[in-house]
Formats: sequence, structure tokens, C-alpha cells
Amino acid sequence: NLAPPTINLDNPGPGCDLNYVPHHAQARSIQHALSNSFGFGGTNGSLVFSQLD
Repeated sequence: NLAPPTINLDNPGPGCDLNYVPHHAQARSIQHALSNSFGFGGTNGSLVFSQLD
């Protein structure tokens, strides 16, 4: 399990205490992932991927 990096993140917002995974990938125990897609005319879709035990 690997969280991909957020490249070019040099100045994250001071009021948001999150791990943005800046600049380098991090090993993580990832159970769920969300993929959003947005299109013209209101065509939107979301997929949730879950790891099975």
C-alpha cells in the first residue's frame, strides 16, 4: 500500500491539520480509496474501492 505524493505542495494551509503526503510517496495501510470524475453537462461519477479481508 502506497500513498502517492502531492507534488509542488510547498505552502499548505495553516488551518488544516492533514497529512498531504508532500513531495514523496508514503507507505500506508489503505483500506478504501475514492475516485471522482466530473464531466460537462453535469455528468459526474464516483467509485469507492475497498480492500477485501
